[in-house]
Amino acid sequence: MRRPMIPRPSLVMLPNGFTLGSLFFGIFAIVAASRGEHVRAGWYIVIAAFCDMFDGRIARATNTGSRFGEELDSLVDAISFGVAPALMMYFAELNHTGWDWIFVWLYVACAVMRLARFNVEQAGKSKTFFQGLPSPAAGGTLATYYWFSQTTLYQETMIGDLPWQSILRFLMVTLAFLMISNVPYPAWPRFSLRNWYGAFGVLVFLAVIVGMFFLPKEFFFPLGVAYVTSGIFIAIVRGLFDMPSPFDNSDDEMDADEGELAPVHAGPPRRPDDYQRRRRRHRSRGDRGGSDTGASEGPTT
Repeated sequence: MRRPMIPRPSLVMLPNGFTLGSLFFGIFAIVAASRGEHVRAGWYIVIAAFCDMFDGRIARATNTGSRFGEELDSLVDAISFGVAPALMMYFAELNHTGWDWIFVWLYVACAVMRLARFNVEQAGKSKTFFQGLPSPAAGGTLATYYWFSQTTLYQETMIGDLPWQSILRFLMVTLAFLMISNVPYPAWPRFSLRNWYGAFGVLVFLAVIVGMFFLPKEFFFPLGVAYVTSGIFIAIVRGLFDMPSPFDNSDDEMDADEGELAPVHAGPPRRPDDYQRRRRRHRSRGDRGGSDTGASEGPTT
């Protein structure tokens, strides 16, 4: 019998490298925001989101999934997409009254609860929908607002005249509660050209890459708002037409990361228990031998 392939240590550590890379950029974003470098802080959170998107995919491609990877990914997401964007928003926009830190606490608390629920209910399962707003999407929306506020579209149109101080507080509260809600959000499909859903995922990924390089300041914040709104729209449509819950379809072939994007990795698969296998084989041979002996013995006369 052929033994299953054991991944090389370098492959085992590769997904963890992306996860820890996400942590690196999340911490770097906090440091940059505390220094007033809000544009850089936004970039670091966006890069952390890309690291989070690829770690689970690499783990599945290299067959290096484990429970350890799920837990590590959620702990990192709590910092990179919970603490980092909330503090960036506080340093950039909300640090004007004595109680604005409450919005930071509420957002981070909901992000942590969302990740804990994900680990219990959805981690490691293929899915087409997330239960609640994914933390990378919420964090990316907050992190890219400052970019959008520096654009000509914002500053020279009526958009800039809106009461953004109040809107941002409302946005943080809304994102916080959407993360712990049951609102369905579509997961990023697995890249594939064999079906329309996978091909759509490839097209969306290419569109994000193009937007990131050519119009990052104008592109990312509206994209985040559109994704946040899409979940609410889907929930309303499903409620109106009495459609079944999308979270029951956990065995579909589609899958996604939190982040974004169910990252399962870190440690090689457990080796087969050779001793138990040999013992079962020996026992089965003994059973066959006993039955043969019994069959050859005729009734005594």
